[in-house]
Amino acid sequence: MRLSDLNPSQREAVTTTKGPVLILAGAGTGKTRVITTRICHLLQQGVRPEQVLAVTFTNKAAREMVERVAHMTPKGTVKRLTISTFHSLCVKILRRDIDKIGYKKNFAIYSGGEQLSLVRRIIVKKAGKGEKLEADVAISLISRERNKGILCAPQADALINVVKAEYLRQLKLLNAVDFDDLLILAERILKQFPEVRAAWQGRYEYLMVDEFQDTNRLQMELIRHLTGPHHNICVVGDDDQSIYSWRGAEIANILQFERFFQNPAVIKLEENYRSTDVILGAANGLIKNNLDRRAKQLWSSKKSTDLVRLISMPGEQEEADFVIEDMGLMKDREKLEYEAFAILFRTNAQTRVFEEGLRKNKIPYRIIGGRSFFDRREIKDVLAYLAVLVNTADDINLLRIINTPPRGLSDAMVENATLASQERQESIYTTLLSEAFQATLSKRAQGAIAAFQEFVQKWQGHLSEGYATLAEMAQDMLKEADYLPWLKRSCKDEEEATQREKGIGELLESLRSRPVRDEPELIDFLGSVFVDDERDSGKDDLEKQKGVTLITLHAAKGLEFPHVYLPGLEEGILPHKRSVDEGTRDEERRLLYVGITRARERLTLTWCAARTKWGDRLPCQGSSFIRELDPQFVERASWSELRNRPVSLEEAKSRFSAMRQMLGE
Repeated sequence: MRLSDLNPSQREAVTTTKGPVLILAGAGTGKTRVITTRICHLLQQGVRPEQVLAVTFTNKAAREMVERVAHMTPKGTVKRLTISTFHSLCVKILRRDIDKIGYKKNFAIYSGGEQLSLVRRIIVKKAGKGEKLEADVAISLISRERNKGILCAPQADALINVVKAEYLRQLKLLNAVDFDDLLILAERILKQFPEVRAAWQGRYEYLMVDEFQDTNRLQMELIRHLTGPHHNICVVGDDDQSIYSWRGAEIANILQFERFFQNPAVIKLEENYRSTDVILGAANGLIKNNLDRRAKQLWSSKKSTDLVRLISMPGEQEEADFVIEDMGLMKDREKLEYEAFAILFRTNAQTRVFEEGLRKNKIPYRIIGGRSFFDRREIKDVLAYLAVLVNTADDINLLRIINTPPRGLSDAMVENATLASQERQESIYTTLLSEAFQATLSKRAQGAIAAFQEFVQKWQGHLSEGYATLAEMAQDMLKEADYLPWLKRSCKDEEEATQREKGIGELLESLRSRPVRDEPELIDFLGSVFVDDERDSGKDDLEKQKGVTLITLHAAKGLEFPHVYLPGLEEGILPHKRSVDEGTRDEERRLLYVGITRARERLTLTWCAARTKWGDRLPCQGSSFIRELDPQFVERASWSELRNRPVSLEEAKSRFSAMRQMLGE
C-alpha cells in the first residue's frame, strides 16, 4: 500500500480518518481502491483490526474487499477485520441477542422459496370464496409495508392483511426470520437495549459503508446505532448512481448526510480511470439536469476523437440488425473478442430481437441476470442437509430434506408433526422423536423416523471429525442418501440432469476451499448464503461465459465494457412510462447516466421511430433525455444515412471476411 500511488483526492479520502466523512465517488474513480487502502492505512496508524467494520451490499463485493485487503496486509490480519454485507452483520447481531425479543438463538433464516411456500399455504387457508391473491404479490406488499410503512390495504379485514398477520405469526412460531426481519429485528434490538448498542459501539471504533446511496431507512438507522460517540463513520457513494428506489433505497441518506452526522468532511473523487473524455462529457451534460444532487464533474486524461453516436432507426428489427452488423465490423477491423461488447437494455423485453439476430449470425452471447446459484433447487437441498446437521431445530430446512429423497415419511405424518410441534412450542425434530407422537404412528412409520434419526446422528458425528474436508463429508453423505440418482430421475431431460449434477459439483468445490469445519463458522457460512443479495445474480458468470453481454441497466451497475450499445432511447422506455406517471424521472436520468459510464472506449445510443406491439406498428418518440446530451460530444445520424453511405475498402474487406466465416469457408 503506497499513498503515493493515489491522486490527491484519493489520498485525502484515505488519510481523513477522524469524525464523519462523506466520500462522493463518481463512476470509475477508484472507489474500491480507496476503501481498501483506507482500511490498510487505519491499521498502519495503529488501529486494531477488531475495531474496524466495513459494510457493503453483496457477498461478492465483500469477498472482493477481503481479497484486496488480504494482499495488502500481513497474513491473518484480514480475518480479524469485520468486512461483511448488511444482512450478514445483522445475523451476527441477532445470533448474540435475539433472545431479548422472544426468539431462540438458533433461529432459521427463510429464503425466498420458503417464503413463497408458506404464503401460498396461508392464502389457501385464509382466502374466501372468489378471493384471489398471488403469493409473490403478497410477499412484495408485506415487505413494502414493513420497510416503507405503505399499508398493504386500508381495510383491516382485507385478505392481504389477514395473510400478513398469519405469516408473521407463523414465522415467530417456527423460530424463523425472513430477509426483512434481519434488518428490522437487528435495528429494533440496538434501539431498545442500550447495553447491546453500547457493546457493539465499543467493538467497532471505525465504520465504513460502501454504496451508501443504496441504503434504506433501516440501514441508515442501523449505521447510526452502531456509530459510537467518536463518530468515526466514513460512507462512500454516488448520488448520481442511486437507481434502486424501487427497492427502498433513500437518496436522502447521501443528500442529507449532514442531518445525520454534523460537520462531515466531504471529499469528491472526480478523476475517472474508465472512460474517455468524450463519454464523460456526454454523461456530465446529462446528469447536471438533476437539480437535487451533489455537484461533481467527472474528467479523464483519456482523450478520444470518437464521439458518442446517436442513431435513429426505423424500427426494432433494423436497430438489432445494425448493432449486430456494427459489432461484427468493429470486431474484425480491430481484432477484438465478442466479450468486448455489451448491449444494455432498460427492460428485459427488449432482448428478444437481439437474441434472435445473434443466434442467426452464430454469435455467442451471455445474458446476465437469471437465478442466483444458491437459489437453485439442488444447491438449496445440499445446504439444507448441512443446516440440519448443525441445528436439528431448523424446521424450515428439516422440512426441505425430510423426504428428499423419499424415506418412508408420509406428507400427512409430517404435517401432523408440524402442527403438534407448534402446539408444544418445540422443534419438529423433537416432536418426531417424542414418545407421545410416535404412539400415534404405525411400526413402519416409527422405523422410518428411527432410520432418519440414525442418519442425522451419524453425519453430525462426521461433521466434526473423520473427514479432511467438509466437501468430502458432504459428498459421501449425499451418496448414502442416494440423493443424486433420485435428483436425476426427477429431471425432465438429460441436459437438466447434467446441469444439476454440475451445480452440486461446483458447490462441493467451493466447500473444499472454505474453512467451515467448526460449527460457528459453518453457521455463519450458511447464514451468508441464505441472505445473499440478488444483485449478485449472474455477474459471476461474466468470467465463465463467452460472447456479447446482454444486460439490463440496473444489473450493469458496477461493471464496465470497452464498447457499449444502448438501444431503446425513447419516451416510454427510457424514461420508462411508469417513471413519468410516478414522477421519478430523475432516477431514470441517473439510470441512463449509469449506462453511459459503463463504456470505456465507444458508446452508441439508438432509438426507433416505430415499434411493433401486439401485432401493430406504433410510432415512437425519441427520449426527452436526448435533448440534454451536450452536442459537442455527440454525433447524430439516421439508419438510412448510414445505409446509403459509401463503404470504405476496409469495411468491405471486413464484411467479406464476416460473410466467409458465416459460410464456413
